[in-house]
Amino acid sequence: MAPFRVLVTDEIDPEGIAILRAERSFLVDEVETLPRDVLRQRIGQYDAFIGRSATQLPGDLLRDAARLRVIGRAGVGIDNIDLGTATELGIAVINAPAGNTVSVAELFFGSVIGLLRHLPHANASMRAGRWDRAALLGSELRGRSLGIVGLGRIGGEIARRARAFEMNVIAYDPYVTDARFEGLRVARAMTLDDLLGAVDIVTVHTPLTDETRGMIGARELNRLRNGAVVVNMARGGIVHEDALVAALRDDRLRGAALDVYEREPLAADHPLRTMANVVLTPHLGASTAEGQRNVAVDVCESVRDALLTGELSRAINVGGVSRDRWAALQPTLVLTQRAARIARVLLAERGGRALDQITVRISSDLADAGGVLASAAAAGALEDIAGVERLNLVNARSHAESRGIVTAAITVADETTSAISVTVRAGSSEMTVNGVALGGGPGRLTRIDGFSIDVTPRRTLLVLRNQDVPGVIGRVGTLLGAEGVNIAEYHQSRVVQGGEALAAVSLDAPLDESQRQRLLALPDVFSAAVINFDQPERRTSTGGGQP
Repeated sequence: MAPFRVLVTDEIDPEGIAILRAERSFLVDEVETLPRDVLRQRIGQYDAFIGRSATQLPGDLLRDAARLRVIGRAGVGIDNIDLGTATELGIAVINAPAGNTVSVAELFFGSVIGLLRHLPHANASMRAGRWDRAALLGSELRGRSLGIVGLGRIGGEIARRARAFEMNVIAYDPYVTDARFEGLRVARAMTLDDLLGAVDIVTVHTPLTDETRGMIGARELNRLRNGAVVVNMARGGIVHEDALVAALRDDRLRGAALDVYEREPLAADHPLRTMANVVLTPHLGASTAEGQRNVAVDVCESVRDALLTGELSRAINVGGVSRDRWAALQPTLVLTQRAARIARVLLAERGGRALDQITVRISSDLADAGGVLASAAAAGALEDIAGVERLNLVNARSHAESRGIVTAAITVADETTSAISVTVRAGSSEMTVNGVALGGGPGRLTRIDGFSIDVTPRRTLLVLRNQDVPGVIGRVGTLLGAEGVNIAEYHQSRVVQGGEALAAVSLDAPLDESQRQRLLALPDVFSAAVINFDQPERRTSTGGGQP
């Protein structure tokens, strides 16, 4: 097996790189930040890329990276990565959202205290030989109202520390539960406007998206109390810089503390540099020895596990579950993907080849994993379909969407735990396959197209439809034995005696087309579908026994 090649750039902490170099199956190239044209020439040689914000990964560059499977971002923000294209291409994008949380939270308080106590001015005056004590009367944090926009990891850490300063804390985050607000002892603002009108200091801690770009603009700044302070340590562009400059010049704000900017590095002649009531830092939020070590270790461990074991819990375009949860879900993920593939093959027997919907219904204990299970169902249903390339859990739903296929995960009240039901539909035809994965063991199929069964889909699954008459099972077993194919499980199900029956046969070896044709030639066999899970399935067709 060829080794995994990993390109590391942007000065990743050595402790993280050591994790990769410790693997014998990894070849790691560590380089300085590369110009875009040089990176474009090299990136196609690598299975994984790890960097920070200095390297831009636009869509056209990613399309040249035919081998790339994983991008690791040593930090939180991913606005330097074209996430949509990465997802389309099946490239997992992994970041390290927790490693620099404390670093940013501490910088927030250092900057705000520096602003309120005039520490930059005091330091400059002392170095200039002055003693400006009377002109540097400051203010305390205690008793002030802090408004936090975005109550995620960093916002939560700032809220905890603000309580220690005896501040009143209010937050706005429509994507966070009431339980988190209560746990942090933070008052909830129902709208951004409600928060802005009630605080002395506002700080933003959200990603930069179409929704948050320019979120704090002229209108929002006008809603702040006179003498308020604005802080942005998240991403440049969330606070509109021109509007902020105007509000500072009009003395409507007491000041601002900024660590990020719309364009970095900040231009030497930018008006923010001339304002006495602004504390500026050059994107230092994560720049502590501890923070850089933590994010490097986190992302390198996650990239290693993604390449070696396919563990994608930290991939922001796949996961949504913890690492431990991902491991526990593996039998259910495999079962869901195989159930979807079985359903698609059986639906094709009925002429339903152009899918328009893939739905996975899950028991309530799997509700937290609906997204990744829907991806698994899409991957199974689209496997080996012409025109679908680099199919995996990352891009399966994107591929489905591009083909006009709706994918959905629906939680249903079910006494059975770890139960799934996958339905694929093409026009008016649909096929449903049910299963359950209990106790961490291999998943078992429990129902196919209305027939109750109990079988584990191993290397190959043979699905037969036959007349419910004596002798069929024996003839099938004899033929498979003569072909040297061992039967692991054979479960035949019927609705009424003497009617049509369905047999699900789990095999330890694949079947080829000639073997399938011999099965179809047996008396009373109507159809035979062969799904080899480690190679493309053999196409199904109606046998001579079709009534």
